[in-house]
Amino acid sequence: MNDTVSIPRPASASHTTHVDVLIVGAGISGVGAAYHLTQQCPGTSFAVLEMFDNFGGTWWSHRYPGIRSDSDLHTFGYRFKPWRGHPIATAEEILRYMGEVIEENDLARYIHYRHKVLRASWCSEARQWTIQGIHTDTQEPFRYSANFLFMCQGYYRHQQGYMPDWPGKETFKGTLVHTEEWPEDLDYKDKTVICIGSGATAATVVPAMAGVAKHVTVLQRSPTYFRPHRNAIELAEELRRLQVDEAWVHEITRRKILYEQDAFTKRTFSEPEKVREELLAAVQAQLPEGFDMSHFTPRYRPWQQRLAVVPDGDLFQGIRAGLASVVTDEIERFDETGIWLKSGKHLEADIIMAATGFNLCALGDIAFTIDDKPLNFHDTVTYRGMMFTGVPNMVWVFGYFRASWTLRSDLLADFVCRLLNHMKAKGYRSIVPALRPEDKDEPLLDWLDPDNFNPGYMQRGMHLLPRRLNKPEWMHTQDYWREKDWIPAIDLDDPIFQYGT
Repeated sequence: MNDTVSIPRPASASHTTHVDVLIVGAGISGVGAAYHLTQQCPGTSFAVLEMFDNFGGTWWSHRYPGIRSDSDLHTFGYRFKPWRGHPIATAEEILRYMGEVIEENDLARYIHYRHKVLRASWCSEARQWTIQGIHTDTQEPFRYSANFLFMCQGYYRHQQGYMPDWPGKETFKGTLVHTEEWPEDLDYKDKTVICIGSGATAATVVPAMAGVAKHVTVLQRSPTYFRPHRNAIELAEELRRLQVDEAWVHEITRRKILYEQDAFTKRTFSEPEKVREELLAAVQAQLPEGFDMSHFTPRYRPWQQRLAVVPDGDLFQGIRAGLASVVTDEIERFDETGIWLKSGKHLEADIIMAATGFNLCALGDIAFTIDDKPLNFHDTVTYRGMMFTGVPNMVWVFGYFRASWTLRSDLLADFVCRLLNHMKAKGYRSIVPALRPEDKDEPLLDWLDPDNFNPGYMQRGMHLLPRRLNKPEWMHTQDYWREKDWIPAIDLDDPIFQYGT
């Protein structure tokens, strides 16, 4: 155990607790950040503030049936903690894994639950942040000050999904629920269910409900690419049969998956039609003979939206068995018993669930100010998708869409630790990225290029996110295979970084 300082919970707003680093969020990124600080920055005081009752983030807040990862756990798991189970894991398994990380590394003493951050204010004179919030159980206020903010709270509202304003939805007499707001007492046994949406959430919840519900209909406006495969990695199984040490199994399997993901991603750009044919052929092989493949033939290029994994083809098993079906159409209106479609068809339902995506938010919907001036993140430019012009002493973890989120959270935690140690050694008290003279005439672009990645929830929330330039250092490239070399090689004395003593 190193000499990193443990922080007590502040009692009230009348007392300010100071830390060197404040981590917001105890999900996969926040727990990883805490681990890396203990290992790489001994003597640094820090606390982790979590608004929920437990660690886990997405894996704690999402309660719909069948909740599981859609990234393999050999890469979604931390690089320092071998994953020993199936590559596609349930929320319960992921929470157990994270709990082991917390227990094995004595991280629980840093995590303060039921702490919701409301405001964060930077003072240039004091060179520090003041963070205000409430205890969600008592509604009492609390206050922290911190030299550095490490934002690990994700990028969407965990307890409020995006619910379109469908005409007549208030007239429906059955149960209408969003998957992100799932009531734990919802009984769907022998009920007729409609699932609106066909992305990764639908690929999870529909197989879990099929066979318990009377029937589940997937109602989609447009199809999604699915990738069925066995929920196992043959290489990992073979290495275990040979009694190879788990640390080696983890590392070798992880490298193989990352190599194959890189090759596949490049092919979606270099030969998209061939990849499209392969994906559709794999799905068609899972479906009954003569099935109308228009329901699984998207209009967009592979990986232009997230590619949903179907472990062991369970979604298609329900379709083959007649327990689930797919309808591709648009909603005209709701009525008392179900949904009228624009084709004139009527779908009846006892339960309608909206698997219609996220409400995106920038840095946890926290009200940020810089020297008493409200901060609009859309007015800033991002440095490598983690820092922002005009915003001192802060890093935000925004992971990958085409690779596991945790790959980037590990990379950025390394960067933050290296940066903190650099600032300490040089006597710097603040850092802020700034555009160089050659950057200032570059056109400001949205956070993501829609031709690169364009899910609906990102397009709806683009106005909330920082801007980018068409240069790698001024964007989130979404390219792990380059960033794994780029980020560790960042020159901390680059003129982009403006330090204050």
